[in-house]
Amino acid sequence: MAGLIPQSFINDLIDRADIVDVVGSRVALKKSGKNYSGLCPFHDEKSPSFSVSPDKQFFHCFGCQESGSALTFLMKYERMEFVEAVETLAKDLGLTVPREKSNRNYVEVDQRIFQALEKAERVYKQQLRGMPAAVDYLKGRGLTGVTARDFGIGYAPEGWHSLSEVLLDEDVSAEVMLKAGLTIKNDSGRVYDRFRHRIMFPIRDVRGRVIGFGGRKLGDEEGPKYLNSPETPVFAKNQELYGLYEARKALRNIDRLLVVEGYMDVVALAQGGFRNAVATLGTATGEAHYQ
Repeated sequence: MAGLIPQSFINDLIDRADIVDVVGSRVALKKSGKNYSGLCPFHDEKSPSFSVSPDKQFFHCFGCQESGSALTFLMKYERMEFVEAVETLAKDLGLTVPREKSNRNYVEVDQRIFQALEKAERVYKQQLRGMPAAVDYLKGRGLTGVTARDFGIGYAPEGWHSLSEVLLDEDVSAEVMLKAGLTIKNDSGRVYDRFRHRIMFPIRDVRGRVIGFGGRKLGDEEGPKYLNSPETPVFAKNQELYGLYEARKALRNIDRLLVVEGYMDVVALAQGGFRNAVATLGTATGEAHYQ
């Protein structure tokens, strides 16, 4: 749960931004009278129909009708959520985004969870290199190292505290690990790593942040074949699609998505050149997914 950004700051941000700089750093523009023109980045075309007005601080495409401010352009071009676009534009201008104080505690907790998950992803990726059985499994499924890297695939060691010990050394508290779904506390109060001896698939939100994991077990040990992160303050299974961030990153314009069953299906299709595949996270496809 993030604090609200004051509307006055958003208005000031748009006023301060130079849309020619914002667009021109991403699209080749040429001076055309008072305005600038170029090939539209939002649809295929051979003749420039994309116009940027420095006077109005506005862009418009006469071909596909996309239009808006510098903020709108960032959201569309970089596939950013509104908050991320505000933060990016503010950073470029050397401004700090203000937040409503009433929600500051929630923001701080969420940030610590994101940091813990990011560190966990790094640990899992490092562990994969030293686990031949996991590497052989991925190779056996036809995956290359490039594909594994693109999806951030890793390996969770067998030890009960392999991950948590590393994270504790990196100043991630036991409380944050529990809230992030990286550890479990049983009825007797014992805390241990949730994922053990599993191929790890990081789940990302539309901004590319790790919000959870899916783990595929190796070997014949007891337990479910696939294990997902639990619901957390940053992860809601019925609202996320595995592979959506990677699909949007690989394809500038996505006119359709291929919904498949699981993590490996998404990755295998990407390996085969189908970069528009996504998977629900053990839930039926619902209205939130379509949105």
